[in-house]
Amino acid sequence: MKLSLIVTTYERPDALACVLKSIERQSFPPDEILIADDGSGPATRSLVESFRTRCACPLVHCWQTHDGFRVCRARNLALSRATGDYTALVDGDMVMHPQFIADHRRCARPGYWVQGTRILLDARRTTEMIGGRSSPLPLYSSGIGGLRRLSAIRAPLLSSALARAANAFVATKSCNLAAWRADLERVNGFNEEMVGWGPEDKELAARLAHAGVARRTLIFGGIAYHLAHPPASRERRAANERALADTLAQRRVECARGLRQHQQR
Repeated sequence: MKLSLIVTTYERPDALACVLKSIERQSFPPDEILIADDGSGPATRSLVESFRTRCACPLVHCWQTHDGFRVCRARNLALSRATGDYTALVDGDMVMHPQFIADHRRCARPGYWVQGTRILLDARRTTEMIGGRSSPLPLYSSGIGGLRRLSAIRAPLLSSALARAANAFVATKSCNLAAWRADLERVNGFNEEMVGWGPEDKELAARLAHAGVARRTLIFGGIAYHLAHPPASRERRAANERALADTLAQRRVECARGLRQHQQR
């Protein structure tokens, strides 16, 4: 299985630097890395180019002009240039445990997509990690949000046993998600009509379900630490919620504007 890792980013090179360092520490690295960049400036470009010189696998910087929060388009652009048959997606503020990629490889099954978890860090822990503190953090560490600290436990056997049961209590979030490329192509990738913050991840999950692709949840594995940041604008949330409701009501499988428009270029 050839695994492509897609990392989204926008104008946060300090966080992205932490994420890239965590990729270097992977016990089983991805086969290729694609940076889905929503229009960052020279600092991010310089960081990515510096990382490319020491990266052991191919790296592609997929940059688009910034025109509002267009993470769906950025991900689709990266997907269109990926060559793997399996894709893991993380946000550019998700610092990965050294076994992150190995755990996602282990959890992959035909006919399923995988939802991972995240461990929220407070501002102090975020500053420490950006300053050079390596993951993983001990379970008892301060600065980890509430019960989410349980997600810092890595237990592969327990992870496999709970892969279906955990669907009931782990929310859908695209900051740590994996799927087969063929399944993402079947539903036409992310819905680019959804601009700004909003449930683009849940809308994708709904279309995958309508296409017959079931969900598995990667818990006690695929560990990633979410660096703190101010909340994104919710200005477009209502419109995006309506798009999700329409997809559910129509049992839509494909979105109108998605991955395919980039593959045809």
